[in-house]
Amino acid sequence: MLSPVDIMAKKARGEKVSMITSYDYAFAQMAEAAGVDQILVGDSLANTMLGYKKTSEIGMAEMLIFVAAVCRGAPNTHVVADMPYLSDKDPQTAYDNARRFLDLGAASVKLEGTPEGVIEFLRAHDVPVCAHHGLLPQTAANFKQKGQTDEEAAAIMAAAKFTDELGCFEMVLEHIPEALGTAITQQVKGVTIGIGGGKFTDGQVLVMHDALGMHSRKNPPFAPKFVDMYTLGVEGFKKYIDSVNGK
Repeated sequence: MLSPVDIMAKKARGEKVSMITSYDYAFAQMAEAAGVDQILVGDSLANTMLGYKKTSEIGMAEMLIFVAAVCRGAPNTHVVADMPYLSDKDPQTAYDNARRFLDLGAASVKLEGTPEGVIEFLRAHDVPVCAHHGLLPQTAANFKQKGQTDEEAAAIMAAAKFTDELGCFEMVLEHIPEALGTAITQQVKGVTIGIGGGKFTDGQVLVMHDALGMHSRKNPPFAPKFVDMYTLGVEGFKKYIDSVNGK
């Protein structure tokens, strides 16, 4: 399993870091077998696994179940547990919840933005933290690209530098201009993981359902589809139904 130090060393060597979301035992096994560097148990499971419209509609109860399943399925892979909405509302609450994830086998936690005093408290208690800047799904009013204006870009850069200085070993940069993703990557010590952050970040992350084509809707423009599991699954179910009907 790669430690935070190992992951930062990949940046120092100029090696890319691969991260993919996974939410259950079976797909975590597949991701580990493929050799991915990190698995993110994202709160995106609210949308992909549970059918909610917003990631803010789930909490620790749901996340604990899925994090535990992924850790069982990928015991030798660095698992990043996403802190759900309001689970990091204050430093002590954030630590208590992060500790629950680490006790299940997660190697680090991810949180959005710069909640006051939280990252400082987590790092003081030796909790490895992955930051998240740019588009912040838990609180976003819309899903348009962030950082298009000079003012917004400066704010994202400042937040990225701030969390880097606090000791976050990596950060997700979501749906920002490539030039901004590149600039942040060059100016922080930690690893940058892009999802719509351009091709020059230190690594990339994709939602598993987008990467594997596990739905019928169109992917975001920054999310390539590598296989079409939705079509394969429908075809497989049809063949099963035909076999039941004696065809």
